[in-house]
Amino acid sequence: MKEPVRYEQRVEGIFDTHAHLYDSRYAEETISPEALLTRAYETGVEKILIPADSIESSKAAIEYVAAYDKTCGVSLYCSVGIHPHEASSYNDEAEDQLRAWLDRREGLKIKALGEIGLDYYYDLSPREVQRDVFRCQLDLAFEADIPIVIHNRESTGDLMDILREYKNKGKIRSNPGVVHCCSTSPEIALELVNMGFYIGVDGPLTYKNNKNTPAICEAVPLNRLVIETDSPYLTPVPNRGHINEPSYVAFVAAKLAEIKGVSVEEAVSVTTANGLAMYEIGE
Repeated sequence: MKEPVRYEQRVEGIFDTHAHLYDSRYAEETISPEALLTRAYETGVEKILIPADSIESSKAAIEYVAAYDKTCGVSLYCSVGIHPHEASSYNDEAEDQLRAWLDRREGLKIKALGEIGLDYYYDLSPREVQRDVFRCQLDLAFEADIPIVIHNRESTGDLMDILREYKNKGKIRSNPGVVHCCSTSPEIALELVNMGFYIGVDGPLTYKNNKNTPAICEAVPLNRLVIETDSPYLTPVPNRGHINEPSYVAFVAAKLAEIKGVSVEEAVSVTTANGLAMYEIGE
């Protein structure tokens, strides 16, 4: 396999709003946190949000931030939450642990509850359980007054029904968070924007046969979009086949800039400002 391509120039101020840096694949590939963060900073990545998908990975995300925040000049933040794949593990003990972390969120640099949502592609937890757990975590996020990170795969109908229900009940905050790796129709993406959500885009934006994500980016205003890698998954072109990492988010920014007809610097400046607003991070 060819060596991965590094982005041709440093673009200052990039915010990778979604990267699972604690994932075991990095250790398996003997990629150290210092190497990941050095390459990220050399590309211009200055902030990264590390999301969780279980109680175990929530703990890992918190520990990663504590150990490596500001390493090589990169500021790290995290989220805690239970992914729909892990919905069957949600119980009172798990909810108490999430609440305890959220109570300490400032010191732990927790900026969101997530990933939460629905996934009908793999159905690793029963769909009814997924819906119940999504509602539980929506309630928890509203109670804690914190943004959410939504995961949605082949479950848009039920996801939107639940979000509309919560919006109608006044239980969606004015800055509700992000729909990560958005794969809805452009029309649904705009409805989500009208609810207050930001739309997250990543590697699939660069895939030749993917028409949907570019259509979303064309429809949604630049000031409602954020860029992400979902590392170690969804590696963008030209590095498909390699493990993904935050330094590759520049390729996502470049493709977004091309679609929007702006410079890469402008795409980065706007999406970073969006990410800071979305996660309520002060400069």
